[in-house]
Amino acid sequence: MRIAYLVSEYPKVSHSFIRREIAALEALGVEIDRYALRESMDGSPDPADHRERTKTRYVLGAGGATILGSLVAELVSRPLRFLRALAMALRLSRSAERGLFHHAAYLIEACVLARWMARSNTTHLHAHFGSNPATVALLVSQLRDTTFSFTAHGTVETDAARFIGIPEKVARAAFVFAVSGFGKSQLCRWVHPDHWRKIVVVPCGLDDTFRRAPERLSNANRRFVCVGRLSPEKGQFVLVEALAELHRNSIEVELVLVGDGELRADIEAYAAQLGVAHLMQITGWLSGESVREQISDARALVLSSFAEGLPVVIMEAMASARPVLATRVGGVPELVRDGVDGWLVGPGCATELANAMRECLAASADTLERMGAAARTRALERHDVARSAEIAKGMFGTLVN
Repeated sequence: MRIAYLVSEYPKVSHSFIRREIAALEALGVEIDRYALRESMDGSPDPADHRERTKTRYVLGAGGATILGSLVAELVSRPLRFLRALAMALRLSRSAERGLFHHAAYLIEACVLARWMARSNTTHLHAHFGSNPATVALLVSQLRDTTFSFTAHGTVETDAARFIGIPEKVARAAFVFAVSGFGKSQLCRWVHPDHWRKIVVVPCGLDDTFRRAPERLSNANRRFVCVGRLSPEKGQFVLVEALAELHRNSIEVELVLVGDGELRADIEAYAAQLGVAHLMQITGWLSGESVREQISDARALVLSSFAEGLPVVIMEAMASARPVLATRVGGVPELVRDGVDGWLVGPGCATELANAMRECLAASADTLERMGAAARTRALERHDVARSAEIAKGMFGTLVN
């Protein structure tokens, strides 16, 4: 069985779950051609990402002659198919947050991919994320006799479902993977019940790296770690406010933010304004191994998100036997049980988050170890990448020999 995977940027430091999924499928005998629209510029320090980069073919790195030649070849050799794809691009652009210019670019990218897939005799294309990768995948299916599917991860698809054409994409896809039950429910909102059966929950998974017993079953220090992009939906300003509230009450605490993003300078300035800059460190992006070390070195993982799908870092922290403090959003409550694996709080409330952090800091070593053990068992049972790959392979197998 041979299929193609398409991502907007790959490999990317925050998309290690895609890399693990591909590896698990290949372990099951599935051949996967890796395509990305562009190379990631996030400077991932992870050696595994460096290896993936050598296996990935980049549409926008193909060169002007190849891109233009693919467009002309598709137009001349399959004019009716090309016009059908053009009509679809126009249709999607009418209500899109990105207009006609971007959709014309997606069509050109689809022409390149269509020719690459034809040369490798690949007839199914799976896109990660329901935004522009799924748009390009849909257009490829209009240009050629190929099928497509995509994985919907959460906020990308739920925040702007109509503007990125989710109803059209779900209706025309062979099937759609959702990473949580919540994610599936949000897709069902936008399509006729006739299409619900094609939406399948395929959780992001952890590989055998996380099955190795952690060096420490708990950590009684007073450090919290938060891992993720420094961006508006992650709510890190609320976390800084919670840190300041603990500090005002003379509670010893420190916070490490692992990640980077457009809000880094603003978050640093806000921490300085609230007088807690000396209690907070921002590391920037780290390798997967270094992230696991940061989680191991912390008492617990804390996330203050306003919106989520189901963050992979929660699974990673739980598998590392660390309790999780997170907001009650998206698919998070499907994994984290309040009072068992960690603490769930309402989004946007610094006081509630500070209270949960205070409870975590007051918890005994035995309590932390008990919660960590429960978290580890739950994460490994529910998020095994090999099991998720079996589900995905079964779905791909209905379309590809």
